[in-house]
Amino acid sequence: MPVGRLMTAMATPFTAELELDLAKSRSLAQRLVDDGSDGIVVAGTTGESPTLGTEEKISLFEAVADAVGDRATVWANTGNYDTNASIQLTQAAERTGVHGVMLVVPYYNKPSQEGLYRHFRAIAEATRLPVMLYNVPSRTSQNLAADTVLRIARDCPNVVAVKEASGNLEQAAEILRGREGDLSVLSGDDKLTLPLLSVGADGVVSVASHLVGPEIRRMIEAFVTGHVHLAQEIHLRLLPLFTGLFVTSNPVPLKWAMRLCGRDIGGVRGPLAPPSAAEEEFLQHLLRAQGLM
Repeated sequence: MPVGRLMTAMATPFTAELELDLAKSRSLAQRLVDDGSDGIVVAGTTGESPTLGTEEKISLFEAVADAVGDRATVWANTGNYDTNASIQLTQAAERTGVHGVMLVVPYYNKPSQEGLYRHFRAIAEATRLPVMLYNVPSRTSQNLAADTVLRIARDCPNVVAVKEASGNLEQAAEILRGREGDLSVLSGDDKLTLPLLSVGADGVVSVASHLVGPEIRRMIEAFVTGHVHLAQEIHLRLLPLFTGLFVTSNPVPLKWAMRLCGRDIGGVRGPLAPPSAAEEEFLQHLLRAQGLM
């Protein structure tokens, strides 16, 4: 299954009472596809997965898969720090109609590389769905080494992609140097999309695409068609947005930026908190400078 070049890590819309808003989830997913996303990642970090209950996640998977249909792929984040629980949620997601699953590196319990290999292999072997690995050591406290990624991909044919958010270009390049077959390597950080494309990566799982999806799509297509200077121009113009959307913990800045742009999808659940007055002022200046307000 083609993974695509522009994926969006979708924020989860909530009502004023911070209940799951499935209607807004459907419309947001459709708009993201309209803006150029090849795929939608549901209930990931940007989707506030730690504060979503299992039934909420399943309802969200169903709603987004139904809304998107075959226009783009839908990837359900079903991984956590418990292998058996990850298997159960992965199998439940498979019944909702999603196209694939994303499995984050287990957080908090800090398994060894052998433990990570066994964890991902057990889940991959328990599903017929394509699997995307997600390495984000800044949040999980454990890095999924390049050798381990390559070992998992070699032994598990349905592992088709890795979202590499370590911020380590050398590590990403090692995966690209050693990959076999059709393993897709996707940047997990908007600001590193173009640098990773330059060493052979395939695309990005983006946050900023909520606001500038068509421009990110244009940047990627410019690069892969040989218009490198245009890609550089777009990257440099969007760089303040790529970094500014992380002025505080994701997805707090994104949700407030969307509200400021007239695309309100609700607030964040605790323990996340709204931005400070200074952070909100920063976001206002940032969005005005980008012509988004």
